[in-house]
Amino acid sequence: MADVMTIVVRFDDIPDRSAAAQAANCIRSGGTLIFPTDTVYGIGCAPEDEGAIEEIFRAKGRDGSKPLAIHIAHPDEVWRFAQEMTPGARAIVDRLWPGPIAIIVARRDGACSAAARGGSTISLRCPGDVACRAILEATGPLAATSANRSGRRPFDGDAAQLDRLPEAALALIARGRLAGKESTVLDCTGTAATILRQGAVTVRTIRRALSGAAALTP
Repeated sequence: MADVMTIVVRFDDIPDRSAAAQAANCIRSGGTLIFPTDTVYGIGCAPEDEGAIEEIFRAKGRDGSKPLAIHIAHPDEVWRFAQEMTPGARAIVDRLWPGPIAIIVARRDGACSAAARGGSTISLRCPGDVACRAILEATGPLAATSANRSGRRPFDGDAAQLDRLPEAALALIARGRLAGKESTVLDCTGTAATILRQGAVTVRTIRRALSGAAALTP
């Protein structure tokens, strides 16, 4: 991994605001940031910074057609990016956010075109980890994906696995080992919701959350 500025974050009940401010400086300077979430570490940048977005794709060796997810600090920020929300999407936001599940919804015109790879939909995520949300409050929303080279397992904070990280980040916020299980991804664009990736949120939990709002298809 290339040399990065490592910000060691130590938390008790109060997030480290100094570390969050340093993360914000990194993003404002056009940089990319490796940061802890409620699942695995992510690598992200400002959602409208096309240069930084392309650097993430290059460093990961990521398929250029695959969009990045927009990570937000608060559920109500969803309307900055979503054109509309189906009943299923609203149910997930109301009942499972903040939490380790991303929803795919119709993208607002002009919002994060580079991160969405020009598509009509956008992936939105509001992590459940207090440290992650403190970072997002300081940086603003981040266009992000898992912090690993494509085809390799995501980085969960194990120092022995630093070679998994893409050589793009200007800063790494280190918080130790994380859960290590990726987020669930749910397509909520239709009348029924569809699981695109099974992850930290179980099918049973999703069905309960969608009850009365939308069906869940395999």
